[in-house]
Amino acid sequence: MQLPKDARLPRWEWQLPLLGLAILLIVVVPAALLQRLASQAHAANEAVTHSYQVGAAVRSLRVELREIEQSAMIISMGSGTQRTRDRVRNSDAALGKLMQDVIGLTEDNTAQQVRLGQLKELIGRRLSVIRRIAQTPAAEAKPLLQELVLELPVWPLLDEILATEQVLLAERKQDAERQYRQAVWLRWGATAVQVLLLALVLYMLRRLMSQRLQAERASLRASARAMAVLQTVREPIVLLDANQQVIMHNAAFSELYGLDKDTTVHALDEVGEGAWKDPVIRQRLADVLARGRELWDFEHEQRTAAGLLRTLLINARLMVLPDKDDGVVLMTLSDISVQKATQQRITDLNRQLEGKVDQVSDVNRELEAFSYSVSHDLRAPLRHVAGFSDKLRRHLGEDADEKSSHYLKVIGDSAKRMSELIDDLLVYSRLGRSALRLQAVDMQSLVEETRSMLDANARNEPGHESQRIEWKIGSLPMLVADQNMMRQVWQNLLGNAIKYSGKRPVAVIEVGHELDADGSHHFSVRDNGAGFDMEYAGKLFGVFQRLHKPSDYAGTGIGLASVRRVLTRHGGRIWAEAAVDQGATFHFVIPPALDAPTSHEYP
Repeated sequence: MQLPKDARLPRWEWQLPLLGLAILLIVVVPAALLQRLASQAHAANEAVTHSYQVGAAVRSLRVELREIEQSAMIISMGSGTQRTRDRVRNSDAALGKLMQDVIGLTEDNTAQQVRLGQLKELIGRRLSVIRRIAQTPAAEAKPLLQELVLELPVWPLLDEILATEQVLLAERKQDAERQYRQAVWLRWGATAVQVLLLALVLYMLRRLMSQRLQAERASLRASARAMAVLQTVREPIVLLDANQQVIMHNAAFSELYGLDKDTTVHALDEVGEGAWKDPVIRQRLADVLARGRELWDFEHEQRTAAGLLRTLLINARLMVLPDKDDGVVLMTLSDISVQKATQQRITDLNRQLEGKVDQVSDVNRELEAFSYSVSHDLRAPLRHVAGFSDKLRRHLGEDADEKSSHYLKVIGDSAKRMSELIDDLLVYSRLGRSALRLQAVDMQSLVEETRSMLDANARNEPGHESQRIEWKIGSLPMLVADQNMMRQVWQNLLGNAIKYSGKRPVAVIEVGHELDADGSHHFSVRDNGAGFDMEYAGKLFGVFQRLHKPSDYAGTGIGLASVRRVLTRHGGRIWAEAAVDQGATFHFVIPPALDAPTSHEYP
């Protein structure tokens, strides 16, 4: 059973990865950014420290050089201690070590390396002059001092190196402060983003939980609806496990076997007082679960507690439940006892009907024999009556009195009318027995052909030479029908229209056609003739039924009955509308051509 739309579980496939991404953004990304900024801040701090170290090394170099020079001056003036002399003597090593420290600290600065190279050369030359000053008395050291000051100016170069380092130090301090500010802002921004993402995660979790609760409630509602449907279905339904224990059944199953609603059924063979102990049906049900076979429309007879024989139609198939790993057997039952009895009754009736058909066939053969007899055996006496009455009239000639002539005329007319009746009856009989020969029939051409024939007959009929007929024929379609039978329809309808309009100076006959809503073809034939009383319209299409005196309008009373039979065989119908002395309209309907029946027998 398909769950309704609101009972289906929501799709979380896209939400769970989104939740994981949110957690990743909350934890990993801020940590990575902070780690990166911390690394950058550490590098900036190291750069500042490095600048301080360079400045300190340069200042140490400057102090050491100044102290060496002062020591040399003191020695030149004739004073000084052993420590002063050691300082001057070891000046190369002391300044060399300091110089190497400064050079090592400024390896990343090419401009400073150039200045330090110049400084190293100047310091080397300056140390040479300083040692000479230390060995020269103060009174004679003035030229050396001038050389030291004027030709070897080392202090401006040291000031330039320090100034450069101060500029770098300021830049690096600014960069470190910027990194610190960025770290602070990032920390607060990351905290804000984490709070927002945490709120988003909480919202998503709440939404997921809400959707889950809604899905569970919808699932419970769907289960309740499914159970309600199961209990309402009038077809007994039962679920069986591998041991043919009843897992669930509906109310119809309980009603079928007379179980109470609260009755708990454990085994199928406990139901129906042994109705399910038949080994054949039990093996069939076992095969459904063990081999996956389906049981379709299997008839099983069971006897009730009252001794009545009941026939069940069993359908069973394997079903997998969502809450069980093992499959179960879904079995539906249909009590077809009434249908079986009805089928048996129908079989008996069909057997009786076959006997009736044989009887009807015998009657039809007798009718055919009767038609043959009428066609052949009755015509000879009629010809004798008509022939001998005509010979008698010619034999008597002028000797026959008025009464004799009248009798002879009545005998001849009656024989002629009897012959016409026989012909019409034979035509009517053939219309009911002959097979339809369906073909494309042009109704327009058929009506024009019938009109031409009727016009010629009307001109040759005594008493109608001066009558004028006004035809109004609309556009008519082509149909699939029996052409000869359709010709018979038009001949009768149009012939009647001319006959019953014969007393009008101008006979107006209209033929129309239109399509009904269902696609049927609706034809009509209207005249301005004598009409008839609608009270007797029910007799109009019966055999030998006439609404006018034979003395007023000739005819046998079979034409309209033949029309009705032809239209009925084509699946159509006919009716008429009229008023006395106001003309009549005959309507007939034929279903769509391709839907017309190919054969049908009517009495």
